[in-house]
Amino acid sequence: MSLRSRPGSLVLAGLAVLALAGFGSGERMFAPRAQPWDRWTAHDEAGGTIDFSAWDRLLARHVVVSKGRHNRVRYRALAGADRKGLDAFIDRSAALAVSRYPRREQFAYWINLYNALTVKVVLDHFPVRSIRDISISPGLFAKGPWGAKLVTVEGERLSLDDIEHRILRPIWRDNRIHYAVNCASVGCPDLQRSAFTGARIDDQLDRAARDYVNSPRGVSITGRAITVSRIYDWYIADFGNTEQGVIDHLLRHARPELARRIREIGRLDGTAYDWSLNDG
Repeated sequence: MSLRSRPGSLVLAGLAVLALAGFGSGERMFAPRAQPWDRWTAHDEAGGTIDFSAWDRLLARHVVVSKGRHNRVRYRALAGADRKGLDAFIDRSAALAVSRYPRREQFAYWINLYNALTVKVVLDHFPVRSIRDISISPGLFAKGPWGAKLVTVEGERLSLDDIEHRILRPIWRDNRIHYAVNCASVGCPDLQRSAFTGARIDDQLDRAARDYVNSPRGVSITGRAITVSRIYDWYIADFGNTEQGVIDHLLRHARPELARRIREIGRLDGTAYDWSLNDG
């Protein structure tokens, strides 16, 4: 996400081209802040569960594991009845009174809706080489689809930015969100092959975090140089707001050998991110 959510100015356009050295880069200044939208804090712990089975079936059919062990999406194959099924899932989700459900159900709801909308927006503009080429966000220099209003929930028009930065990040305050919402890019944490559910969400988020941290997209080490995903730079505020905070987070999810190397080196040397479409 070389800014996943809004590389939306002339300055950002330049930054997207430049390879910035070191862990701390100027790009983080332009990352969207988590700004709570209080209207979405309402919930009802006596509410029921939400059925995500339609989305679960689509993910199982169209998210595949590549040779590089990354999950890819078979966009070309997601057509016909399955494409109608995707649209129907989004319509049904949008029609729910989500504020009447428990917080864990809401957490899964917003992640699944975000990911389904991302797949839909790619399909609506397919073929594209990168989601950043889908320039439908408002603003003269805006890139990507993240600022466009894509869905109406409980009478509110929402964009992907709204869901991520005004609902998920500020209300749940859980940095594992970055491993759950998918931006249709190779450098992004995988789009999972099953839907998130309220009952399983903690385990699902932990697994997504482990998978990413222990992949070269999350952390790679060459000699004594540690390169991490730019996600940790852009959203450093969600990872303790310091380089050491990022390191501590990585150590919580790293497998023993990776954790040993991170402790041994003790610093981060650079960032990387691949904006290519996660097309399978």
